[in-house]
Amino acid sequence: MRKTSTMRRAPRQNNRPHRRHHAEAPQNAQRNYQRYLALAQAEAKNGDQIAAENYYQHAEHYLRSMHEAGART
Repeated sequence: MRKTSTMRRAPRQNNRPHRRHHAEAPQNAQRNYQRYLALAQAEAKNGDQIAAENYYQHAEHYLRSMHEAGART
């Protein structure tokens, strides 16, 4: 009788390339940039500097995405 292993196999890797939605649709990146910038400004105004910095970092990510998408065109 064959003994089965109790170890689980690692999940298979998906071979599809990772899609970068914000790079494919610059208007979405711009909308998200504006949204996170507004959220950051609101939090800064309310005095929550930690939340504001978090939102500023998100806004910066989308700003870089917009510049990257612009450089490719």
